Amino acid sequence: MSPVVVPVQFVGDPPVLPQYMTAGASGMDVRAAETVEMASGARAAVRTGLAVAVPRGWEIQIRPRSGLALRHGVTVVNAPGTIDSDYRGEIGILLVNLGRDSYTVERGDRIAQMVLCPVGRVEWAVAVDVTRTDR
Repeated sequence: MSPVVVPVQFVGDPPVLPQYMTAGASGMDVRAAETVEMASGARAAVRTGLAVAVPRGWEIQIRPRSGLALRHGVTVVNAPGTIDSDYRGEIGILLVNLGRDSYTVERGDRIAQMVLCPVGRVEWAVAVDVTRTDR
């Protein structure tokens, strides 16, 4: 499959572009563009320093990093988050600290994964009945 070209703009001073950490990775690690102290139970929108122009018919999903969740209890609040094709603002990663201890997100930390996904459009067809299944 050919790569999908997604224009990206730097907002401020981002640490680095999101990147695939292995050849088989489906998600790109995205990094924090700022340092944020998170008390236990706190939520924060952590800046990435990136704005993107996702092509129509695609979305970017923001997903938690499993190691961050396991080791520190820090995860994405609205997982998966969605970056729509018509959003052009800076991407913020909505994190929550579910751990017992405070956690500091340092500038440059890998805080989430971005996955590019195709998006279908629904055309509703009102029906008198829907096909039954065994469930």
